[in-house]
Amino acid sequence: MSWTPEIDAAVSALIARVAQEAIAPRYRQLSEADVINKAVNDVVTVADTHAERLLSEGLATILPQATIVGEEAAHADPALMERLGDGLCWIIDPLDGTNNFAAGKPPFGVLIALAEHGQCVAGWIHDVPSGRLCTAQLGRGAFVNGKPVRATPTSQVPPVAAISTVFMDAAQREAMRQHILPHYSVVDIPRCAAEQYPRLVLGVNDVSIFERTLAWDHAAGVLFVNEAGGKAARPDGRPYRVDQLGEKGLIAASTPALFDAMAERLAGLPG
Repeated sequence: MSWTPEIDAAVSALIARVAQEAIAPRYRQLSEADVINKAVNDVVTVADTHAERLLSEGLATILPQATIVGEEAAHADPALMERLGDGLCWIIDPLDGTNNFAAGKPPFGVLIALAEHGQCVAGWIHDVPSGRLCTAQLGRGAFVNGKPVRATPTSQVPPVAAISTVFMDAAQREAMRQHILPHYSVVDIPRCAAEQYPRLVLGVNDVSIFERTLAWDHAAGVLFVNEAGGKAARPDGRPYRVDQLGEKGLIAASTPALFDAMAERLAGLPG
């Protein structure tokens, strides 16, 4: 595997520097011209583009042989998505939670993943406002600010669920409302994967469902949950891979048992 402690330290330092240079100074300082509507319920800011450029430049220096797929670069050139299964690939979400950032509120962060042949082998999840850094390496565990961490469920009854219905159709939302939500204590989603995945490990939430599963949103978080002893996978239990283009549906939970319970309920939905 291409991950090394030296690469880990270099990426961590790069993320912290870029957050301070490109993101933090623009927080609550954006003008109308600094925010562009990219799609429905999806914006991009000058902080996104600046951060992605700096991260891409830095990652190219750290591991020159790796392909780089950034969220904004892929939006401009969708063909870049076909490179996610390359032998080595950096995957960048330069500013996750952009809608929050543009509205002048947390959470928002930076997500970086390193994949080999479509499998995520290392991930970095940086919360910009607090400076918290969650990292994971395949087979080596999960860490928060360098200290090992194990996923902790809330132990609440019913379990705490944060369910993203933003990209579901009306029928899916209604099925969720009738057949899934009554079994859980439902809380609002943070609209930021860089916050949602840590919540599953740090005892805040028990389970989450995602419909859209783009690599830059989920690669690092899925690895972090799994390496912490939770379970994140496709609803049928198949591993999440970054090169599963267009595939939808993902469950992440603080324990395998919580994952299994949600998967069983989803499998039983009508239609």
